[in-house]
Amino acid sequence: MEGITAPACRSIFLDWALGVPDDANATEEIARLLAIYAGEDEDHPMKQILRAGLADTGLRRRGRRSGRYRQSRQNRARR
Repeated sequence: MEGITAPACRSIFLDWALGVPDDANATEEIARLLAIYAGEDEDHPMKQILRAGLADTGLRRRGRRSGRYRQSRQNRARR
């Protein structure tokens, strides 16, 4: 989309990321999207967001209940 801003792209990316199935590898999906749009506008904000999504942050998504349960236990321990 021509004229789209980086904040709008981040919002679209977040919506997409939340919809990625649990059994899918988000990193592979991002790489696939970048391959599809390779050669197109390299400075497009969405491509920059996708490249940032490939960066290893060291964070890992935890499973639904187990992630919330662990986090709530850690929060209680800090009190």
